[in-house]
Amino acid sequence: MQLNFVFHATATFPTGSGQLCSQETGAVKRRNIGGRLYAPLASVLLALSVGGCGTSGGEATGSASGSVGGTPGTASHVTAEPAAWHKWGLTPLPAAPEPPADKPIKLSATGPVPVFAHVPTSQKVVFITVDDGLEKDPQFIEMMRDLKIPITMFLMNDAIKSDYGYFKPLQAMGNRIQNHTLHHPAMNTIPLARQKQEVCGDQKILTQQFGTAPLLFRPPYGAYNNNTKIAVGECGPRAIVWWRESMQVRNMQYQEPGKKLRPGDIILAHFRGPAELKGATMTEMFANLLRRIQEQGFAVARLEDYIQAPTGH
Repeated sequence: MQLNFVFHATATFPTGSGQLCSQETGAVKRRNIGGRLYAPLASVLLALSVGGCGTSGGEATGSASGSVGGTPGTASHVTAEPAAWHKWGLTPLPAAPEPPADKPIKLSATGPVPVFAHVPTSQKVVFITVDDGLEKDPQFIEMMRDLKIPITMFLMNDAIKSDYGYFKPLQAMGNRIQNHTLHHPAMNTIPLARQKQEVCGDQKILTQQFGTAPLLFRPPYGAYNNNTKIAVGECGPRAIVWWRESMQVRNMQYQEPGKKLRPGDIILAHFRGPAELKGATMTEMFANLLRRIQEQGFAVARLEDYIQAPTGH
């Protein structure tokens, strides 16, 4: 049986500049992947990480070199022809707008890594992130080529090591590959040294295999603590990425009141197949995700196009 749920808490506190910063205090998500239950033994409310958000408005904490988007010519505002959408039984989504020149999320090369679950923007866009990498459906690559939907991949080495090459065509479309640990532990349940092994190990392999060092990190189950932030900062990524919605088979689970998408929301999905999707394929699940987005009138933009990376990334 497949279980999917999230325990979630949010805290709001003043930053050093006097602004209020809303930050996730932790989560545990459970799911069955490939017959193996990835879940901690108990749900945990995590301690609020030290430090401010460091991700909003015009205050950068370090020098920057622009956005961290993908391959030139594959910007998220490039749209597919209607025939491509009809091929997959879909109605076209609105075209994504040009990303703002002044990136709403600005990352620092030093200091505590921030945690964010959405992008502060008034544009009617959402961002799709796809985790793990266990399912390697060739039709999903075809679907992405046809529809030109930007995604961000948070890949875990245990899931992808059987075929690193599967993800390279997706990367060539401009989709960035980000860090999701070596073995998928609940980070808040293991010591700092082990957390560093998980993050640094995945960072090294992903950099070697795909030629670019990940800038972002997603903790398995959404679970993290202050040691996680230390490990992430020392291993190379400069932010921890959470989510506001998670895609199941046909519908999304919402973490916020109102049960609807909002501008800048980050959506969590997974590389999954029929064994985890009640018989549905990866492309069927993803088509349902696009239908839910289309019904609410949103475009899909590339997450990295809204992030200003530190110099050197």
